[in-house]
Formats: sequence, C-alpha cells, structure tokens
Amino acid sequence: MTDPEPRAARSSRGPTGGPTGGPSRGPSRGPTGGPTGGPTGVWPLIHAERTALATDLADLTDEQWTTPSLCTELTVREVLAHLTAGASLNSVRWLAGVIRCRFDFDKQVAMRLAEQLGATPAETLERFRRVVLSTTKPPLPTLAMLGETIVHGEDIRRPLGIVRDHPIETVTQVAEYYRGSDLVVLAKGRVDGLTLTATDGPFTTGAGRLVSGPTLALVMAMTGRAAYCDDLEGDGVELLRGRCETA
Repeated sequence: MTDPEPRAARSSRGPTGGPTGGPSRGPSRGPTGGPTGGPTGVWPLIHAERTALATDLADLTDEQWTTPSLCTELTVREVLAHLTAGASLNSVRWLAGVIRCRFDFDKQVAMRLAEQLGATPAETLERFRRVVLSTTKPPLPTLAMLGETIVHGEDIRRPLGIVRDHPIETVTQVAEYYRGSDLVVLAKGRVDGLTLTATDGPFTTGAGRLVSGPTLALVMAMTGRAAYCDDLEGDGVELLRGRCETA
C-alpha cells in the first residue's frame, strides 16, 4: 500500500510512494518492528488508535463524510477506506496487486481503496470496525503501520474539528521512527538541517534551525502536513512549511 500525502510531496518520491496504504505514499520492504522494539508491543497501540478513530467517527453526518481530508483529493471517508485496505492486505495480495497494476503503486492504492469503500458511509465505517484488531499488513515495518494509523487518523480528524489526546508514549515512538527513515514516507529528508523539539514529551532530533511544538504536530509536519506547521514555533517553521508544500 502507499500512504496519501500532499501531491507536491508525491511528485518527488520514487515508485513506492509514502507511509502505508494510501493514495500517495508507498510500501516499504524493511523489517517489522522499529527502534523501540519488536512488532508484538506495537500492535496493541495500533488497535487502540483504530478503536479511538472508529469511536470518533461514529456519529458523523452524511455531509461530514464528504469533507476533504488533509490527503489531496480524498474525502475523510476515502481515507478511512484506505486505512481499512491497509489492515486487510497481506504481502501476497499486495504483490499480486502490484503486478496486476503493472507496478503503478498509486493505481493499486486507488484499487484497494475502492474495494473497501462500500456503498454508504455506514458501510465504510463498518468495514473499518471489522479490521480494528487485525494484524494483517503489507510488507511494511509494524511501526510504519502505527504511523499510518495516527497520521491518517489526523488527516481525517483535523478537517472535522475532532481532537484526540494521543498517548505521548505512542506518538513519541512514531516520531522516533520517522526521524530516521525515508523508507515509507519522506520524513528524514524533510527535516534535514532542523532541530525538532517536542514541548509535551521527550522527543528531540536534529541540528539547525529550531522547530518546536507538540509531538503530534511534529509528526504530522514531518510527514508533509503543512497545516500542522501552524501549531509549531521557531525560526525553522517556515522552512519546514515550504518543504511540506513542495517536496
């Protein structure tokens, strides 16, 4: 799968795209797990994030389901279907889809999203609920799946005005993963030459112009969401914003 990301960012990426199964980032072929340990301890965090997202979306109106997400050209409903696809697609099916789409990764993402969209918003949400406890994944690190769940969850929540207080330990793990990797989504390269410092947790990385703020906002900006630069401070914020918009 690939992860939906702003179109400008997609244009500079290779064939894999971004965080995990959405119409703009691409699949990773690295090991499972991540810097804080193996995949076993990460899955409960993924399940908790999916559960929280399903709860947050339970009472949306039909009009709200058509709200544009932070993923270019996708509604919040389509991003949720993308998350369902990522939780339903194992390595064999992922490879079969890549071959079927002749290695057009964006085409495969769109195909898998359509498979999970359903006929109505209620069906889209029900399909997502069915995979809340899934441990199925494409050939991605498990921490990338956690990142996908948090980032795409916020791609949905922010335009709807929904706020989630993510556990700081969880978002810190995701920040630690993204700071050292461009494998699944352009993140490490986006923050090159910047010092990122969380104001609500222990995360810090880099050297250069300062960008500080909530860990979640740092994660979202690292993965190309320019809107979250509004939540950050420091003399490096505008440089980071420009990178979110153009690379």
